[in-house]
Formats: sequence, C-alpha cells, structure tokens
Amino acid sequence: MVNTAIPKGYTFSPSSVAGSTPLVTINREATIDLDSTNSFEGPEKLLEVWFSASSSSLPEASMPGGLRNVPSEEWKEMLDLVNCKVLSIVESEDVDAYLLSESSMFVFPHKLILKTCGTTTLLSGLPKILEIAALVAKFPHALANAGRGTATAAVPYRVFYSRKNFLFPDRQVGPHRSWRDEVKSLDKLFLGGSAYLIGKMNGEHWYLYLTEPNTMLTPPATPDRETPTRVLDLPESHLTKACSAKEDDGQDETLELLMTDLDVDNAKQFYLDHASAVAEGQYYREAHEARMEARKHLGSINDMDETDNKHIDGLRDVPGKICDESVDVFSNASDDINSFGSNDELTYPQELTTEGHALGTVVSDSSGLSGVYPTSKYPDARIDAYLFTPCGFSANGVIPSPQSGGSTHYFTVHVTPEPHCSYASFETNVPASQSGRETADVIQQVVGIFKPARFSVTLFEAKDAADDDAGLATKKGSKLETIKGYRRIDRIVHDLEGYELVFKYYERFGWEGGAPRLGEVAF
Repeated sequence: MVNTAIPKGYTFSPSSVAGSTPLVTINREATIDLDSTNSFEGPEKLLEVWFSASSSSLPEASMPGGLRNVPSEEWKEMLDLVNCKVLSIVESEDVDAYLLSESSMFVFPHKLILKTCGTTTLLSGLPKILEIAALVAKFPHALANAGRGTATAAVPYRVFYSRKNFLFPDRQVGPHRSWRDEVKSLDKLFLGGSAYLIGKMNGEHWYLYLTEPNTMLTPPATPDRETPTRVLDLPESHLTKACSAKEDDGQDETLELLMTDLDVDNAKQFYLDHASAVAEGQYYREAHEARMEARKHLGSINDMDETDNKHIDGLRDVPGKICDESVDVFSNASDDINSFGSNDELTYPQELTTEGHALGTVVSDSSGLSGVYPTSKYPDARIDAYLFTPCGFSANGVIPSPQSGGSTHYFTVHVTPEPHCSYASFETNVPASQSGRETADVIQQVVGIFKPARFSVTLFEAKDAADDDAGLATKKGSKLETIKGYRRIDRIVHDLEGYELVFKYYERFGWEGGAPRLGEVAF
C-alpha cells in the first residue's frame, strides 16, 4: 500500500520517523524551480575516488572519520564546479548519501562516489575533491602542480571513472565533449591510468578509466602524453592481472543497470501529475477507511452499560471535556467512498500536489523500488526520493547490514521518462551474499519495474589474487544468461587490475522500435 502520510518536519520516507539513524537534511532552497521539461541526457558520469583500501585502513595522519569529517559546505563548493546542487542528505553510521539536482554522491570515510547526469561537468570537480581530501580530511598529499588546477592534492589509492555512451554528446561541455577529452583530463592528474571501451564501437558501449592501486599523481614536468583507449569487444577477453584486489569493508562489488526505451505507459508513473493522482486517491481512500473504522467504534458507545454512561455523564460538567449529545462529530462522513465532494472537510496536503520529496516517496512505494531492499529484511534501510517537474525521479537508498557490526551499503536510482530520451539507471553495492538473493533476481525485479526495451548490465567485483580464472563475477555472470522477456546480445568478461568485470547487453523479445539511439559512436 502507498503510504501518503507526511510526518511533521517531513524528511524522506514514511519509515524515517523511527527516530534512529540514518538522519536526513533537506536543502529546500535548492529544490525551488527544478524543472526537467527539455530533452535530458540521462546516462550518468560515474566517478569513484578511493584514498585508502578500506575505512579501517585510513592513513595515520588523516582525520579519524576520513572524508566524513569534511563539512557539507565544502562538498557543496565542489559541486558548484560540477554544476549541480544538494537536495538532501541522509547521514548514517558508515556513509553520507547526498541526493543531488543531477543524481547522487556518497561519502564514506575512505572513498567518494559521485554520479551526475545531464550536462554536468563532473571531472571539473575532481581537483577540488583531491584538495579537500588533503586540506580538510588530512590525507597524504603532494604540493602544487599548475596542471592539476589546485594548490595541493591528496594522493588517491585508486580512481575509477565510467559512463555509457551519451545520447546527446553535442550538448556536453567542459572536459566531457568526448571520451578522448575526458581521458586527457584524467591523465593530467594521474600517472599510469588505463582507458577502456567495452562493447560495440558502433552500438551500445561503456567507457572505463581506472588507475592502479597506490595511484601516483602526475608530476609538474610530465611531457604531453595520452593514454590510449583499449577496445575490449571480444567475448571472454582477459587482461593480465597487475595486482591483487583492493579490500573494502566486506566484499567490494557494484552492480549497475543502464536502461533505455522505457515502456511508455509504465513510465507515466514517474510524471508528477500521475504520481499526484495516485497520492490523492490513496489519501482519500485511507481517510474514508479511517472514518468507517471510527464509526464502528462510535457505534459501540450505544452498547455501553450503565456504569460507562454514568462515567460519560460525569464528564459533561468538566471544563474542556466536551460531550454534547447534539454534536455528530462524523456528520460530514459518507458511507460511499466515491461521494467525497464539496461537503468533505479534508484538506489535501500541498506536498502531494507539487514536486519534491513527498511525491518522491509515493513513487518509490507505488513503483516497487522500496521493495528491492525491503525494511522487512533491512529494518534500518532508508530511502531518500525526489520527483521533479513535470517528470523525472531520483532516489538514494542507505542499506545498513541486518547483521550486527556489518557495513552500510547503498543503492541509487535515476529516471528520465520522456519517450524521446527515456532512460533509467539502478546501481547498488549491496553484496549478493548479504541480500541472500542471486544477482539475476535483483536484475529481474528492477527490469520489471521499468520495463525497458534494452538495457546493459555491468558487474564490477574485486578479485582476490588467490581466485582461479573463473572468479566470482564470472560465476555470477553465467547466471545472467536468462532474464525473463529478454535475449542477451553481448557478453564480455575481463580482468582489470584486481577486478573482474562482466558486461552484458539485452533487448526485449518482440521489440520493434528499431536500432538503439546511439548518440555517441566510438570512432
């Protein structure tokens, strides 16, 4: 059932009123006049910057809380360079989840994950991230380098940058006009980076840039150079492992679904007018049910014994205790759920008619997204969701482990529902071992929510040096061959310096919409 209750001082989810962490902060100024009317670049740019292998192995000189010791105002200054704003923040024991005007940011003690869509300039904020990590979080750093655009920069442990091919590449600005420009921008900061193209050059594909563990910053005197992009388009291609995998708090794995050509009727649930209608219907239905229940209890008053009636009679003369037999407190109620009209005294909440967090929660519940990691299994899970005008949806989920002492993980969802540019993404690092579900089951549930005509899956998982050639990601990937209603088009598996990557691309059976909108081709 959709919960349309709006607690006083509304935060983000009906379950958020429990009074325990995670906590939320909403930036109401940033939510004014957000509008997604025009064609929008849904595919996101995704950056991960690690400053140590895990939150338990922070450098001795760093602040005890690492990056989480950085005030939110510092991050907001960095996000100004990226051209996006903070809508709200969910704080938990292990991670702070920032819901942005264009996607999301997650701050752990040892790493930062920044995901932005549209024409944001994500890489323009990277030098500032390195500077904040050095000056505020006190991570080991190097001195000035004019090429880096900052006075000082923390030395990261590893850096990952990835994205799908853009739908509207000609609209990108700054360092994002092309993949080649993005690689040049990253090469100015880091030595030894590797760039990859995964998938078909003239079809759906995915770009990846990553550095080796114990990344080295580019020194001031580095001559002009350019990291070549390796085209990885052969099934079961394996690169030489350069090192063992990094160690996170628990198993490090990331699942990402990138979905296009969403079912038009199904995508309507991510429009403001549709969500408001759902909320309104549910609101009045629940109000009617409450009145009918109250009438049942009121009817039992007439059956009270003489002792109970004497007690009520005694209240008639008590100041403030009104018990007037002439007053029918339910005189405006109706026996017919369809008869709410001009005589109905209910005031419909404005929050359920305008964009924002309240309707975001309605959509999260009604679409089924809140059921991917349900509170029945994850009692401390929190979802921070936002619905835009006239359409568009974003949500962050903070998922503490149900086991005592376990790590906190996340999921994030972003939807652009307009038919000519429809797109949805789902990303999570909740380990399959913790969820107790096969990765294929999670994919099937998410695909069932959005009903895309085509989608790609990337499963990125740390691989221990002791693993055999058939690592965990490969074994999981083999179970993704069958997604109900879809046929697999591409399957690529790679070893990438301590990680194993599985990339798969699917199309819906019977899809007659023609070739995919490529936008950006890789040649």
